[in-house]
Amino acid sequence: MKMNRETEDLVISIGGSILLPEDEDIERLSSLAKILEKNRGKRNIYLVVGGGRIAREYINWGRELGADEATLDELGIETSRLNARLLILALEGDVYPVPAKNFNEAISAGNNHSIVTMGGTHPGHTTDAVAAMLAEKLGADRLINATSVDGVYTADPKKDGEAERLKQLTYEELIEIVSEGESGAGPNVVFDPLAARIIKRANIMTYIVDGRDLSTLKSAIQDEEFDGSKITR
Repeated sequence: MKMNRETEDLVISIGGSILLPEDEDIERLSSLAKILEKNRGKRNIYLVVGGGRIAREYINWGRELGADEATLDELGIETSRLNARLLILALEGDVYPVPAKNFNEAISAGNNHSIVTMGGTHPGHTTDAVAAMLAEKLGADRLINATSVDGVYTADPKKDGEAERLKQLTYEELIEIVSEGESGAGPNVVFDPLAARIIKRANIMTYIVDGRDLSTLKSAIQDEEFDGSKITR
């Protein structure tokens, strides 16, 4: 764990669909990079990047070819690291030049760089779980999950028209909601159940926001009022 607590350690889990949306608008990636650059200094920012739709395509193709789940996870990990490299290219200044492959490397890099990226680390762990574990090891002040939905709902809003977004909820409530989600390689849920259990045991304040809305993400980074869900004890 880092010993220097003069700056805030902020971990952001960035879904691959935020970096590479279906419209492939590279300007959004550049705008995201500018927000991250402007908000470092008082805080070290650790970015854990997901594989997104590209990873899911590789995983689906691999599954059709008969690959086992661990191998499919490895495809997702490699794709997430490729996405992290793309984000590094968009960032300027004091950025660790390669995606860290493990927690020790990320923590060490944070002693000399204000922005550090990671992708996946181990089969069976989503990048949400990686972000939660990194936040726990750092003793991070907050974790932000920048995903493709605008918060946690009582049910899947795509399937249930009466689903309500929860502005604030407890760790236990989050665990109950996300435990009903998907499993296997490449799950597409608002927050990974393992990650939810980790933030509970480590008591990590967690924000879930629509990362496509960069103004909302900026507000969450700056710990201002934001449009999304806040998870606390």
